[in-house]
Amino acid sequence: MNFNSRIIIFILATIIPLPFFAQNKQSLSFEDALNMLQSGSQSLKIADKEIEIAKSERDKLNAFWYPSLQASGAYVYMSQKIEVKEPLSRFTDPAVDFVHSILPDDQIISNLLNQIGSNTFVLPLVPRNIATIDVNAEWVIFSGLKRFRATKIGRTMVDIAQENKGQVDANQRTILVEAYYGLRLAQQVASVREETYNAFKKHYENALKLEATGMIDKAGRLLAQVNMDEAKRELEAARKNESVVQSTLKTILNVEDNISDFTPSSPLFINDSLPPKIEFIQMVSTNNYLINQLSLQEQIAKEQTRIDQAGYMPNIAFFGKQTLYSHGIQSNLIPRMIVGVGFTWNLFDGLEREKRIRQSKLTRQTLVLGQEKAKDDLAIGVDGFYSQMQKAQDNVTALNSTIELSEELLRIRKKAFMEGMATSLEVIDAENLLSKVKVARLAAYYEYDIALMNLLALCGAPEQFTDYNN
Repeated sequence: MNFNSRIIIFILATIIPLPFFAQNKQSLSFEDALNMLQSGSQSLKIADKEIEIAKSERDKLNAFWYPSLQASGAYVYMSQKIEVKEPLSRFTDPAVDFVHSILPDDQIISNLLNQIGSNTFVLPLVPRNIATIDVNAEWVIFSGLKRFRATKIGRTMVDIAQENKGQVDANQRTILVEAYYGLRLAQQVASVREETYNAFKKHYENALKLEATGMIDKAGRLLAQVNMDEAKRELEAARKNESVVQSTLKTILNVEDNISDFTPSSPLFINDSLPPKIEFIQMVSTNNYLINQLSLQEQIAKEQTRIDQAGYMPNIAFFGKQTLYSHGIQSNLIPRMIVGVGFTWNLFDGLEREKRIRQSKLTRQTLVLGQEKAKDDLAIGVDGFYSQMQKAQDNVTALNSTIELSEELLRIRKKAFMEGMATSLEVIDAENLLSKVKVARLAAYYEYDIALMNLLALCGAPEQFTDYNN
């Protein structure tokens, strides 16, 4: 870009209003926002990693089914040789006695045998320096069903990790609904504030005209001006709130803050009817993530109890050894290959097994009580969110009628004001009432959507939110 081009752009930026250069807001549906959340959420990525960790733990527990194969080697230096020493007198003395019994006066043979018996027979077995490399194998064929229990625990751990991811996903969906529809609410509230400000501005202009003709006094005109300024401040506050919620949504969707702002295209909604509350309570009992995790943890505690009880039984295993290299050890002393079957049986361990069994049983009982308590607490939560949704429905029904009456009241008072039959205060009150009612209806829609999302997340069915939306 040359210098002249930069000058032209600077002049255009100075002359043309700033909104012309501002980035256009991009439309964003709730489905698109949900896809962005699921692809960019760090919390969901962490939950995926936890599933991978659980699968690795499961595979590690399954390794007990396979034989173990180990290589071992050693070099040893001993202070002296290993050898067999046997005095020959042990063998010659009986021979001398036998010779004397036959030849009492014999000296030649007896002396010869005694000389031989004075020596010691030495047989070397292992030298001072020895080295060996062996391969050892062991395969447990019976362990009191511990491996079956460990395999079940491994699968259950994966199920817990998947339930945890479901709970994280439900929490992220809830946060997204609060931010997405919060932005929708903020933008619509800003629109209402803008309409109110424009209406007060028009009212102020009419008040100036009527003051000039003497139909109203200065106080009426000042009252219109004060309320116009107040409406402007409320509009600015609404726009600032919209900017804050906009940044929140971008943070949740993991997008940069300098990209163009979003305009939610999915409207706030409310359903005319709701399923019976008992259906949601039943869904909580069977689908809630917390209850499911507690149930799975109880299964792990149950299997752990059985593993501890299996500690009273022996372990039986095949074993074998193959010597690959040996220096200094003869094969006639230690064979190069050994194969066999053996067992280990822990007969007494200081009551450690009994204590582990008791601890496992207590853990399981605690988890069962936790499930019951969680069901009671969640039923209260279902009742609260369901009541909040019903209240929002009632509010919207009532506010729809109020808005119709407020619009008619405002139309009548505006007409009467122009004819000098109504005061400025009456028009302002009608305008404020209409604005207040519109904002209240928007808030009721938002409260309904948030309560619905929280209720479905509690029931373990957050994906049904789009069905209610449609």
